[in-house]
Amino acid sequence: MSISTDSVYAHKVFKETSPSLKNVNYPMVSDRTHQISRAYRVLDEKSGAAIRASVFIDPNGIIAAKLIYPGEVGRNLHEHVRIMQGIQYAQQTGKGVPANWQPGQQGINKDPNFIGKI
Repeated sequence: MSISTDSVYAHKVFKETSPSLKNVNYPMVSDRTHQISRAYRVLDEKSGAAIRASVFIDPNGIIAAKLIYPGEVGRNLHEHVRIMQGIQYAQQTGKGVPANWQPGQQGINKDPNFIGKI
């Protein structure tokens, strides 16, 4: 789902006029009260707008990852998928995923003896 401080009317117009949103099939939530943005600490109080962020929440409602982007930089959806797959892999196997890990690769054992040696 996407959440922004824009109104539902702004979301509607954006979806109807933006070619990249034409086939979006997920909910677009309006956070006009800023309650959600404040809860996830992504509200820019000065402008009243949420900063560009992606928050990954696990099935237990725990934040598993949070990415903050400059306003001028778009998100990398391939990286979002990789992050979700890495989180799922770690939860299923009990292993960590190293830098540049890709689905299908082995994870690493979570062992404090490896700290500083990898």
